[in-house]
Amino acid sequence: MGRWRPPSPSSTAIITRAGFERLKAELDHLWHALRPEVVKALAAAAAEGDRSENAEYTYRKKQLAEIDRRVRYLGKRIPALKVAEGAPADRDTVFFGAWIELENLASGETQRYRIVGPDETDARQGWISVDSPLARAVLKKRVDDEFEAELPGGRTAFLVAGVRYEE
Repeated sequence: MGRWRPPSPSSTAIITRAGFERLKAELDHLWHALRPEVVKALAAAAAEGDRSENAEYTYRKKQLAEIDRRVRYLGKRIPALKVAEGAPADRDTVFFGAWIELENLASGETQRYRIVGPDETDARQGWISVDSPLARAVLKKRVDDEFEAELPGGRTAFLVAGVRYEE
């Protein structure tokens, strides 16, 4: 049996302006600040002699490979991204970039999320990917609409309690 796996579904190539600027800044930092520093440390470690027992050399080679992998990914991903500018005309409907307030109809608990691109998700800030099951279920809903989403804990019913967009 081979190790072939079907390709993973590609993520949506949309991002907020702030997220796009963060990715460009990360690429710039990796390429112009971090990579030259690691290359210099790698050269110093290589100059020490026997590389087979040189832990510093091995560590720096792995570190450089990780930086190069991320630089390659960002170099391909950034040009493919489409930046979503501004808020939609209908500010009562949930679209990309919206801050949404959802009420769980079973528990009565209220949660706040922002729908962002897959490259900028952050659970601590409440930023969920537009590709997530919850975001897909709530898109194009309006304030006071009820909907169900298939979540890891099972099917859950929600009410859209609020929608807002930041400029």
